[in-house]
Amino acid sequence: MSTATAHAPDEVLLAFARAVRAAGVAVTADRERTYLEAAAQVGLAEAQTYWAGRATLCGSPADLERYDQVYAAWFGLDRVSRRSARDRDHPLTQASVEPAGTDGTGPVDVEEDETVRARASATEVLRHRDLASLSAAERARLATLFASLRPRAPRRAAARRAPARRGAVDARRTLRAQLRRFGEPAPLQWRRRATRPRRLVLLVDVSGSMSGYADALLRLAHAYAAQGLPVEVFTLGTRLTHVTRALRQRDPERALVACGAVVPDWSGGTRLAQGLGAFLDRWGRRGMARGAVVVVFSDGWEREAPQALGEQMRRLRGLAHRVVWVNPHRGKPGYLPVQQGIVAALPYIDDFLAGHSMATFEELVEVVAHA
Repeated sequence: MSTATAHAPDEVLLAFARAVRAAGVAVTADRERTYLEAAAQVGLAEAQTYWAGRATLCGSPADLERYDQVYAAWFGLDRVSRRSARDRDHPLTQASVEPAGTDGTGPVDVEEDETVRARASATEVLRHRDLASLSAAERARLATLFASLRPRAPRRAAARRAPARRGAVDARRTLRAQLRRFGEPAPLQWRRRATRPRRLVLLVDVSGSMSGYADALLRLAHAYAAQGLPVEVFTLGTRLTHVTRALRQRDPERALVACGAVVPDWSGGTRLAQGLGAFLDRWGRRGMARGAVVVVFSDGWEREAPQALGEQMRRLRGLAHRVVWVNPHRGKPGYLPVQQGIVAALPYIDDFLAGHSMATFEELVEVVAHA
């Protein structure tokens, strides 16, 4: 690689990884670090560099074409072309190592193994698909993936202290341990500030502009509510509706049917400022939003004056511990936060996340758990 003569190899590879990210592949900082480590292990030859990046920077089969295009532009088009032709002539197989059965006595069923891998690949692609573009069959398959989510409530410090392996010396427990030994020295006992779950408030926009995502967002809310976590769920449209009780049911289909019977403004207009104001006046100021993590699911389209939305977000930010805004369009290529509602709300948002796929929901679960 001629570029390496002018720059350090790490700089060239890191710049290439960032070019792949600019092309639309979700290359995170962890993937960049893994790519550099992989390149250091396998070397800087052409084939090793290509396959190291393909294995570490790409998260789904949909990323491979963009990766090849960036690689061709970065390191030379002829190299990728020759490599692709060579791959077609010599496809990767497992002929050199005969697969053994579970008992080590014979080969496994290769057709069954290929089926399992094909299913895993289809599931991985579905995790990254835009929810609004899915067919009815794909939505049904996606609904089963919500069972794999592991939502957790954020934690906050409690007033009491609890036994721990480190922290401050617990004099009372240490003294009681010595008394049980008739005054003989006993190991020191420790304590530290205990934690308790922090309240979580989910505000889901079910207006017409969010109709393609509303079902999936309520399934995500059900994943929190059905586990008995300290969560409250509201829908926003032309009015505010409290749907926590409907989503407490264990069965997700029954919960969504019950939620649909409660919400009167599905796929209607958008009055975010009015809905947030109603929440703050009736529930938020009385304690529901105080110290809570509030997650707003909306694309930011506001029928009324955006200044009113900014004022309600300012009030919400003054009460909440953390405000997270999830926008389905945030993760799409070319998106810019130029909607007037988003522009007015951004100064009062702590985390601005994407919410258009199952993969982004998994990221959201981790952000909320550590809020």
